[in-house]
Amino acid sequence: MLQGEHIQLRALEDTDLEFLYAMENDTDVWEVSSTVTPFSKFVLEQYLENAHRDIYEVKQLRLIIETVENQYTVGCIDLFEYNPQHHRVGVGLVIFNKAERAKGYGAESLKLVGRYAFEHLQVHQLFANITEDNAASIRLFEKVGYKKAGVKKDWVFIKGTYKDEILYQFFNPNVKGL
Repeated sequence: MLQGEHIQLRALEDTDLEFLYAMENDTDVWEVSSTVTPFSKFVLEQYLENAHRDIYEVKQLRLIIETVENQYTVGCIDLFEYNPQHHRVGVGLVIFNKAERAKGYGAESLKLVGRYAFEHLQVHQLFANITEDNAASIRLFEKVGYKKAGVKKDWVFIKGTYKDEILYQFFNPNVKGL
């Protein structure tokens, strides 16, 4: 478990099934996850059964974000497209309960997972892909130090419209020359 002042990041548990079912089937989340079909509980149960697999094998890791005080689940943070050869990994974040947004949980989660990635996975950089109209995510990632690296024009097609996707990067602050 990775613990901060207000939140902790922990591995998935069987008890997370209902949370994952609600989150993965919320069409508002589909836009940021590139999902186009609902998930059954059966599929999510199988996912949970395999969630223990090593990031070196599956190239991804999902962690639950929960409050330290009462261990209330507020979202999840994912590491994806882990590439040990090039020392990079993508980061995705969802604070699912809208009432829990803008409380600092996202920023604290990004800092914790960044420290984990730099110290334990030995990555040189983290990256995030954010659609141009996701102002809250742009503010969040910029707040914790991610820098805009480029724009992928008409990269995603959502609800009949092409949207640009912005690539953000965060480099390991302990690597000289940055």
